[in-house]
Amino acid sequence: MATGTMSGTRTGGGMTAGGTAAGGNMSTAGSGMTSGGSDPHSHSEGVVARSIEHYTAQMPSDWFLWAGGASIVASATLHLLGRKEDAQFVGHWAPTFLILGLYNKIVKVAGSDRVHGG
Repeated sequence: MATGTMSGTRTGGGMTAGGTAAGGNMSTAGSGMTSGGSDPHSHSEGVVARSIEHYTAQMPSDWFLWAGGASIVASATLHLLGRKEDAQFVGHWAPTFLILGLYNKIVKVAGSDRVHGG
């Protein structure tokens, strides 16, 4: 069994990152950590984020899916035409569009409007 050292102290059971012996209890009091609380007011968004969410939530999610698919098709077409650098450039748009679509979906499902009554 490997033994670990932390902060210059060597123990047979190893040490955790907090300096507590493995198997010991470590209190989270005063550490700012919460235990799975779901209070929506504890972390509210700022004015800019709420404004962005307001406009992005109005966009249909399938726009981003179509844009990602179109960039893949355009990339393949450019590749077949021998414009390989352009094909790579356009092909890198697909993940960006898909991630923006994911953000759009998350905003619609769990945006800050549940806190601010938007």
